[in-house]
Amino acid sequence: MKKHLRLLAAQLLAAVLVLTAFSSPAGAATSDTDPQLAAEWQAAWDTHKFYENIPPLPESGRSRAQESISITIEAPVSRVFPAYSNINNHLGMHSFLKRVVTHKDCFQGGKRHVNFTAVEEIPYEGSIVVSNTHAQQRIDYADLSYETDTWSLPGVVTHQKIVFKKLTPGKTQVTEYLTFDADTALIDFVVAGGVSSHQATQAGLKQAIENGDI
Repeated sequence: MKKHLRLLAAQLLAAVLVLTAFSSPAGAATSDTDPQLAAEWQAAWDTHKFYENIPPLPESGRSRAQESISITIEAPVSRVFPAYSNINNHLGMHSFLKRVVTHKDCFQGGKRHVNFTAVEEIPYEGSIVVSNTHAQQRIDYADLSYETDTWSLPGVVTHQKIVFKKLTPGKTQVTEYLTFDADTALIDFVVAGGVSSHQATQAGLKQAIENGDI
């Protein structure tokens, strides 16, 4: 039982480490396992319907929590928006994130839709735990914002909206609105890990953008 609980905790940690929105993954690595990941993505999309954003029912055993975090980046929004939303720029921010596999990339209703799976490899008690986070991102270039819905074991669903606001010609505010759905017993763990992960990514992207690295 202890071994099972430790593995569950590791999978959940992996799930909440990549609760950021992604875009432009055309340069991401691929492998022979991509068709399998595509099938897993479609099964998650069809079965769990993580895009619906419906709050858990009161007696479902699941809970919802919402948080928002914000950061100011000393760079124009014309630089911040494409840099911040590029998954390739996130790879250096999380050592566990190994690759992103894109299943579909197209425009629908004036927004760019990207269906992808983020693959993480997390060292845990002498072994590697692999976690696949299945996601769809919808990028609104006109509104300077994007939304991402994700699903990963053990049943963690996130809904995110990231908004970019021009403060001055050379300063941009980025605000992430985060919604977490998970089993009630795990919701606090999910929120704590998810918020911490997002804050770390925000700080890393801020530094990289301001230094001109991306």
